[in-house]
Amino acid sequence: MIRCQIRFALAGIALAAILLAGCAKKPPEAVPGPVRPAPKSAEPAAKIRIVYIPKQTGNPYFDSIIAGFKKAQEELGFDFETVGPAVGDATSQIPFIQQQTQKRVEALAVSANSPDAIKPALMEAMKAGIKVITVNSDITGNEDGREAAVLPMDFNLTGESQIALMSELLGGRGEFAILSATTDAPDQNFWIKGMKAAMKDPKYRNLNLVEIVYGNDDQQKSMREAESLLTKHPNLKGILAPTSVGITAAAQVIETQKKADRVAVTGLGTPNQLRKYILNGTIKKFALWNPVDEGYIAGYLLNGMAAGKIDPAPDGSFEAGTLKERKFGDKNIVITGPPLIFDKSNIDQFNF
Repeated sequence: MIRCQIRFALAGIALAAILLAGCAKKPPEAVPGPVRPAPKSAEPAAKIRIVYIPKQTGNPYFDSIIAGFKKAQEELGFDFETVGPAVGDATSQIPFIQQQTQKRVEALAVSANSPDAIKPALMEAMKAGIKVITVNSDITGNEDGREAAVLPMDFNLTGESQIALMSELLGGRGEFAILSATTDAPDQNFWIKGMKAAMKDPKYRNLNLVEIVYGNDDQQKSMREAESLLTKHPNLKGILAPTSVGITAAAQVIETQKKADRVAVTGLGTPNQLRKYILNGTIKKFALWNPVDEGYIAGYLLNGMAAGKIDPAPDGSFEAGTLKERKFGDKNIVITGPPLIFDKSNIDQFNF
């Protein structure tokens, strides 16, 4: 019996050895491992987000700047959005700046309504790592609240050039008034300061600035201010409006009252906005730079800054697409170009 048990045990051991040997010869089955994500370097880079905050929405001038940003967007591929207040008050842009800071967008451009009110909000945006520039109107005296500025032209020349245009239309003599935007608008106030300085020149001694009024870049309020000027100053010969809303409102009032032969209207505006008044003789001449170019240059500048390829510094430069090299001046200001004078001879050559 014992021999049988030993015999069975030995047989079992032999069988186990044969099975183990067979298993050793069989290759192991492949076991699927976890699916690993592609390395970070293989993932497409996130697009740079650029946000533009105009002085107010619905203003044709700032719509032209937006068109310039979109042109740069098509060429560079960044994400672009524009948000802004419905009115151009000094503090109206603050919540929009704060909102974009919370979103941690990469780059922010602002056409400042006030040189003082928005600075703290812009400083917070920069502390959050957002690249910040101003476009069209700067925060004069508070330049540490932004990294660079894209301005239409050398603003030191704007006031004098506007007085020269008004003087030409009035034959060098007569009463005129200024219809501005808001009382806090830094660009408007700087230009008006330049106008007053220019009028000290003896060649303008027969021009008489009778009043400065503010339409808040609101069409209806600007029209009321223009109508009031005509009532208060029966000898008024000209209305100078260095704002696209103001010059349109003044032209509409002069056209309605049929006073184009007595009161000259000029200032700053867009060709598309004023073409009708040029062609029907309500306005003889007005001036402006190309706001589309402002947005285009700003788009290239912010995209390069956010990508770490452009570091604004006086005497430095960068490439702005078809507009080629642009230089940083004092306080990192980039000038778009000289103003253009529009009249019947050339207005149909422009579409903005």
